[in-house]
Amino acid sequence: MTDIEPLILDLLEWLDKEPRRYLDVMYAWWTSCPRLSIWEESLKRGSVAGDGNAFVRITDQGRTFLRICAAVDSRFPGLRGASVNGA
Repeated sequence: MTDIEPLILDLLEWLDKEPRRYLDVMYAWWTSCPRLSIWEESLKRGSVAGDGNAFVRITDQGRTFLRICAAVDSRFPGLRGASVNGA
């Protein structure tokens, strides 16, 4: 798991509870750090999408990512926030 995956997972879990207004998503997930572009990376991966009515929703692909992460969490507790390089 790369450094950005736990944050993407947090975003997807938040969106999975209910669709969110685009402005709320931008406010909650905006970052000034170009290396932590959670929103942009989630869009690029197809994990989230706008619905055309100013709402953002998790996609089927995003839900698949959530299920995979849940399966890994159940097999390897404590791995979720771990860095791949052990730091």
